[in-house]
Amino acid sequence: MKIDRLIGILALLLQQERVTAPQLAKTFEVSRRTIQRDVEALCRAGIPLVTAQGQGGGISIMEGYRMDSALLTSGDMQAILAGLRSLDSVSGTHRYLQLMEKLSPGASTLMPGSQNLLIDLSSWYRDSLAPKIECIRQAMEQSRKIVFRYYAPGGESRRVVEPYYLLFHWSSWYVWGYCTQRKDYRLFKLNRMAELALDAAFVKRSAPLPDLSDQRVFPGGIQVKALFDPACKWRLVEAFGEGCYAEQPDGRLLFQWEYTYPDNLLAWLMTFRDQVELLEPASLRQEIVDACRRILRAYAAPEHPSDP
Repeated sequence: MKIDRLIGILALLLQQERVTAPQLAKTFEVSRRTIQRDVEALCRAGIPLVTAQGQGGGISIMEGYRMDSALLTSGDMQAILAGLRSLDSVSGTHRYLQLMEKLSPGASTLMPGSQNLLIDLSSWYRDSLAPKIECIRQAMEQSRKIVFRYYAPGGESRRVVEPYYLLFHWSSWYVWGYCTQRKDYRLFKLNRMAELALDAAFVKRSAPLPDLSDQRVFPGGIQVKALFDPACKWRLVEAFGEGCYAEQPDGRLLFQWEYTYPDNLLAWLMTFRDQVELLEPASLRQEIVDACRRILRAYAAPEHPSDP
């Protein structure tokens, strides 16, 4: 991808006095014309690159503006490489590993052989997720719309979207784009998308960045109070951190938190079965009682005649 090459070219220029376009073209397996466009893009981004023709010529960072290689410490480079490696965990390819190998300058201390920061962004859905990510990236590069079936709490719908940002947040992957049906920008979770395909070309808009603040996405409003069995402590700490509960004289854990969606809250509480008692709000407490009664009726159905 273009951004990968730009990072790679800049990394090489930080470590070498001068490199030639043919060398870069061979390293990144692209044409010299593509390298020229990449150099122009770096210049537009504020990196003062100069080219020299003839014997000993090549591409370099302008003298006097040259970035000190110490700007990227060994720890900085390890963090960059860990980020690149994490993208391989999503795509299921070795594209970024190959990029790192191309950038390796041998004995340079900027590219240590020992990596102690590992990031894996893959999930149980990698087999279905990786093709979606590649399709959306292709759509963004080619300025093409994407069309898909979307499964939401309100039902299923067919969406046509102009994609602008692919992002990983709240432990899941999302695409942010302009929905032609809603005439506004929307955030779509990739795991809820099906039948994803490329659609017609579009003219890019000046798209705003998505507002992913907790106050915007999770406004809260439901004051929750519940008593948990002591055996649930690890789950509470994992989900909400230490300090989300107060240990009671009988050993139970008084949990108090602000929640956003009642359906999500009820579904979460039900995973604890009889190890939790919801105290407040009273309306949701009654919903749990009603749900348990329906479950009892379902499981109290007469046995099939063929059952022993």
